[in-house]
Amino acid sequence: MLQPKKTKWRRSHLVRPKNQASRGNTVAFGAYGLCATEGGYITNRQIEAARVVLSRYTKKTGKLYIRVFPYLGITKKPLQVRMGNGKGQVETWAAVIEKGMVMFEIAGISDEDAKHALHQAGYKLSVKSRVIKKGEVLR
Repeated sequence: MLQPKKTKWRRSHLVRPKNQASRGNTVAFGAYGLCATEGGYITNRQIEAARVVLSRYTKKTGKLYIRVFPYLGITKKPLQVRMGNGKGQVETWAAVIEKGMVMFEIAGISDEDAKHALHQAGYKLSVKSRVIKKGEVLR
């Protein structure tokens, strides 16, 4: 699973993704990309599940680019613990996704296979997404 090697602080504040992405909103490396149509969080497990689906389609000829990284620690308190007594321990890691951000890119395979693979990977994520071509920007 993806997680940072080192963080400056043990626990972080939650970031509220509400803006349109101003960076990372175009397909830069591959031919097709999976673009978020809403803001939210995706966990390291969701990123891994989408990577497994995409790697199944790329095989040896294609190239896969993961453009997101889970840097935000999500904390949770244990079960049956009373209120107060500080913040809980980091339970999982998540990536903050803004509307219009390109999360995954794919290259080196046919157009139909690339579209189908990215569409299938979108089902594994907790944010709505759509497949875009190189040169397109989600408005």
